[in-house]
Formats: sequence, C-alpha cells, structure tokens
Amino acid sequence: MNPAYVTPEFALAALLALAVLAAWTGLILRQARAPAGARARGWRLGLLLIAQPLGAILLYLALLPPRLPGEAGTMVVATQGVADFAEGIAGDVRVVLPEAPTTLEGERVPDLATALRRHPGTRRLRVIGAGLEARDLDAARGLAIEFRPTPLPRGLTGLWLPRRIAAGDDFVVHARAHGLAGGSAELLDPAGQRVDRMAVDANGALALSGSARGPGLAPFRLRLLDAQRKAVQDVELPLSVAAQTAPRILILAGAPSPELKYLRRWALDSGADLHTQISVGGGLQLGDAPIALNAASLADFDLAVLDDRSWEGLGAAQRAALIEAMRNGLGVALRATGPLSDGTRAQWRALGFSVDAGRDAANAKLALDGGADEDAIRARLGPGSADAPRARDEAVPETPVLSRRVLRLESPQTQTLLRDAGGVALAVWREQGRGRVALWTLTDSFRLALAGRGDLHARLWNDLLATVARAQSGGAPDIDTEARPHRRMRLCGLSAGARVSAPDGSELVLPIDPASGAARCAAYWPRLPGWHTLRQGERAWPFAVRAADEAPGLRASALQADTLALAAQPSSRSDAADASANAHRGPSWPWFLAWLLFSAVLWWFERSRFGRMQAAV
Repeated sequence: MNPAYVTPEFALAALLALAVLAAWTGLILRQARAPAGARARGWRLGLLLIAQPLGAILLYLALLPPRLPGEAGTMVVATQGVADFAEGIAGDVRVVLPEAPTTLEGERVPDLATALRRHPGTRRLRVIGAGLEARDLDAARGLAIEFRPTPLPRGLTGLWLPRRIAAGDDFVVHARAHGLAGGSAELLDPAGQRVDRMAVDANGALALSGSARGPGLAPFRLRLLDAQRKAVQDVELPLSVAAQTAPRILILAGAPSPELKYLRRWALDSGADLHTQISVGGGLQLGDAPIALNAASLADFDLAVLDDRSWEGLGAAQRAALIEAMRNGLGVALRATGPLSDGTRAQWRALGFSVDAGRDAANAKLALDGGADEDAIRARLGPGSADAPRARDEAVPETPVLSRRVLRLESPQTQTLLRDAGGVALAVWREQGRGRVALWTLTDSFRLALAGRGDLHARLWNDLLATVARAQSGGAPDIDTEARPHRRMRLCGLSAGARVSAPDGSELVLPIDPASGAARCAAYWPRLPGWHTLRQGERAWPFAVRAADEAPGLRASALQADTLALAAQPSSRSDAADASANAHRGPSWPWFLAWLLFSAVLWWFERSRFGRMQAAV
C-alpha cells in the first residue's frame, strides 16, 4: 500500500476492525466449544456479535470526533502604516500584525498564519495599510483578498538600478517619485557634482544617466526636489563598479590616419590588450608584429576593427577565417572610410548590410549630451589630466560637426547602434552565429577629442565595444537590490560554497534551495545595514543593505505591489472547498461518555445469565 494513503484515521479504523474480528472469532469459538447445555441462545449471540462493531465505532468517534462544517468569515488585517481601523470596514475578526502601530485595538498576532489557525473559518481577508510582508504571502495565498492600501509617502517609491556596471561604462538609473508634481530629480556623483537632471513627469517616472570612472563602490546619490527647488529627499544609490576584464582588440587599417591614431589611444586608455597592423603599401606594415589571420589567432581576440581598405587587402582564406571566427563569437566592426568597391559591397551585403550607396559623404551632428546642462557636462568631463587640467568653471566645448559615409544602413535584419541629431543611423549591427558584426560610417570621430570632448569620443567606442565584442562568460549573480535588515532577501545564480560576509566581519555559508532548480537560489536574512559581500571562490560581489528607516517609500511601494499582485490572483477555494477546508472536529466528550456507558452495559450483559441455556437436571 502506498504510504501516502496511510492516514491516522485509516490506521485507527484498521486497528479497531482487527479488534472486532478478534472478538467475533472468540465468541464463535467459545460458542462451538461450550457443552450443548451451556451454549448461548441465538438472540444472545447475535446481540454480542452486533455489539462489538458498535463499541468500536463509538471508540473511534471518541478518539476522532466527526468534523463539523466551518462557518466562512472575513478577517480584517492591519499592517504597517495604519493609523486606525476605518469605519465601514466590516469583518468577523480584526487582527494586528507586528508591523502595525501598537496603539491599534485588535487581536495581536505574530504573523498571518497564526491568525488563520486561530480562526479556521476565515475565507476572506480585508488587508489595510502598506501591505503584507513576505512571511505572510504564502499564508494568504488562495484566499479572497480585498486590499485597501494607504497612500504612499511623498518621495522616492521606485528604484531600478543596473544589474552590472563595468568601469568606464555609462549607466542609467530608473526611478519613480510620488507627490512631486512640478518637481525634478538630480543625479550626483561621489564627489557631489550633478551629472544629470530631469523634471518629474506626470507619472513620476525618472531616468537619469551617469558614468562609472573606476572600479569599486560608487556612492552616487539621487536628490528629489519639489516645484520650489527645495530638497525633499536624498537617497544613496548602492552602485558597485566591477573591474572589467581587459578586452582583446585587433585593429587592421589600410593606411595611417588621425581616426586610427585616436582609436588606438581610446583602446589603450580603456586598458584594452591591443594589437594593431597598419598597411602602408608595398607589403610593408606598421604597428605590432604581424600575425596570421586564422581560426587559432582570431580566437584570442574579443573585437576586430577593420576599415574597408584593410578588408579589401585580405585574401579569400583570411576573410573566410574572419567570418568563421565571427560565427564562433568574435565581434567585428567594419569601418566605411571611403567609396566602397563593387566587391566589398557584395561581400558586406552577404553579411546582411545594405550598402548600395557609399560614394558620397555628408555631415553628422551628434546629440549625445541628452539635454544635460553645463554643470552636468563639466562633471562628466572631469578635472582633465596633469598635462591638460580643466578648471571647474571652464566653458563646455561645443560638439563639432562630423562626417559620415552616405549608406542606407537600416533594414529589418539590423539594429541601430548610433544615430545623429536628425535621427539618421550612423552605425548598425546584427548577429552572425554566436558573434556580432557592426557597420560604422563615421569617418572623423577623432574631431571630438580634438575639440575637448574626449568623453563623447570614448562613449562612442565604449558603446561599440559593449555591444559587439565577444560575450564574457561567468555572469554576476542576481541579488535583490532592495534589502533590509532582518528581512528575507533572495540571491540566485549561486554555486556550491557561496558565502556572505557582513559589515562586522561575520560570514555565513548559503545553502542552495533545491526547489529553486536551475536558478540555484538561496535565502539570506541580513542583520546589519551597510555593504555586504557575496563570495564564490575567488570572485566577490558587494551589495548594500539599507537601514530599516531609509527611503520608506521604496519599502511601502514594494509591500503594496506584492499584496496587489496576490489580491489579483483568483481565489482557489470554492464555497464547498471553503467549507471542507474550514471544517473542524467537534467535541469528543459526548462520544467518550457514550462509549463508556455502552461498554459498561456490554460488560454486565456478557456476565449475566440472560440468554443462556439452562443445564438439564
């Protein structure tokens, strides 16, 4: 028999049934073995046989009384942020969770599960306040829920940070503010300088961008201002900038040029492992030692940058090796620097690009500052270098007009990487197997660096590198960004032996939950606010835990969203199911008294002479 079906009720019934069979067997054997004159009459034997199962049934009901149908009721649940039970909120019972104010009158319970056990007839919840904590969500699942949230506090109510930021990358912080009509938001860098500002729209949505200069903890701040430009809230953004693995870049050029010079300078300044080969004609090359372009050598690079002249100088076997390496993950950027030959156009069309034009040049005006004011642009430019320092109040250089090759780049097979101020595509890319290939039409991006906008020049090529280069293995774990002390948080993408170090130096090994499957998640309850560190082998990922009273709008918004999502789910219990689930056993003492009285009468009857045959004299 399946052990899942062996319930306590079944086991007790089986035991009593065996006792009845044993009693029946004993009665019949005694009747058969007794002398003819001492045997019980038929009616006496019949009563004794019937009495055995009746006694067993009464004993069963005394031990396990019958279930009584539960009466479905409504429970009013007070959570965080409730000032008082409002009039008009009806319910059979009112319970107060630990987060609610202590001044509320009602039945105080440590959690919702305890309240439901105390009131088994509950089938409906009316939740008032900020919402249910994570510990209470499972207990409420399946019940009909009516949620009446309290208004969110004024200020920051939503924050979405980038999951991973590498040194030198630009990033965007998305947020949502409540009660700040006509207000604005500012993003401040670790030095306190404003790097971006935008007005709060009608929905409270915000999107602010910044730049990560070096690896380590980057305490950027988000400042919210009202319509009178008064500070409403100042929230720290727990950003951690990872040290990026040095990309391996191969640059092939058909001739020296200022564009190539500043491209190499950008690659070296970004810390790339650079290999350059520049053809000067007559079989001569400048730059690094020549390498053979084959599958083995190209597997050592993450990105290959070629202009049209160097492409035309490749042999058929070299182009085939380059395309095969691209399909195996290599990123390739093709630079159109002049009119394209018929052969090059045909070969680039085979890669998925529309290059029917390309004989003409046109101007291109970039709009990469995104409407940022001069203070924000100065902060992004930084203090300059020791050889060319930049004063803090120095005027922002004007962005120069650049040149591009006229190509019809956009097609259903490509995605746009860069546009000019007029919306014209300047660079596009598409996938090729496991790799990506981009077509770049700007011919003189170096003018940005000459004009004092080296930040824009670096941003252009950083975006190309981040989009096209070979994907790096070993992604970062998924860590909750809104963690609080003594509240459960989830970490996913873990390996065996993952551990967390707290700010006080204590360390805890995280057991992976088998139920999480391939996600490989674990739960963690931080004790202290501040920076914690997740460690897996030799790698480490810092993450922040906010203080319990910091940015209350974020916490209230998260509770509200979780409770609203739970309330939107249909109730899994029908009326019949509710009656069954809410049923409870009745009192056992009446059945025990009935069994005791019946047993006493049966004991007396078995020892009496009623129904026995009289022996012959």
